[in-house]
Amino acid sequence: MLKKILSISGKPGLFKLVSQAKGMIIVESLLNGRRMPAYAHDKVSSLADISIYTDGEDVPLRDVFASIKEKENGKQVQVKADNDSYKEYMASVLPDYDRERVYVSDIKRVINWYNLLVEKGLDDFKEEEA
Repeated sequence: MLKKILSISGKPGLFKLVSQAKGMIIVESLLNGRRMPAYAHDKVSSLADISIYTDGEDVPLRDVFASIKEKENGKQVQVKADNDSYKEYMASVLPDYDRERVYVSDIKRVINWYNLLVEKGLDDFKEEEA
């Protein structure tokens, strides 16, 4: 499921892949449902390809989402709006995350993405079959 959920640099929220064409893809915003093209020059990343730095090997985002889902019992995350609270929360779901390379802005983005996916019912974070 995460393979078809995309992040586009410079655009808020997440997008669902709808269709592909020559030199572009058609995406649908999870925030407002609007469809739009994303071109080859846009920085598009699939959530399945994103991972979080740790002190050991990088952890795929799907595993971080699964850990958050388990901690929150499938509900949305509620974190106080200060940086220390975000860092503490990330340490509770991924204890060995790299505190030097994972910034608070990254943690906020992960939590916002998780909340959006849960809100839209896209919270099946299991490994996809090839």
